[in-house]
Amino acid sequence: MTKPEFVKALKEKAGLSSNAQAEAAYDSLFAILADTLKKGDAVSIMGFGSFKTVHRAARKGRNPQTGKEINIPAHKAVKFTPGKALKENL
Repeated sequence: MTKPEFVKALKEKAGLSSNAQAEAAYDSLFAILADTLKKGDAVSIMGFGSFKTVHRAARKGRNPQTGKEINIPAHKAVKFTPGKALKENL
C-alpha cells in the first residue's frame, strides 16, 4: 500500500472530510512514532504491536560480489513485534 492509498483509506475509515486532513493525521502519526523512537523509548499500540530501538553490534560481513571481508559498524535499528490480535487476524 502506498502513502496515497493509505491516506485515502484513512480518510474513508475515519470519516474525515478531506485528503489534507487524512494526510496531516498520517504525517503526525509517523512523526510522533519517529520522535519517540529517536529518544530511545518504545511505542506500544494495543492490539497491533510494539516498536522499539535495538543496538546492533559491529560485525564482519562479506561483499557478495567480490567475497572481500568488510566491517559493518554498530548501529541502532527499529524492531517491530506484532501484537496478539494482529497475529490472530493474519
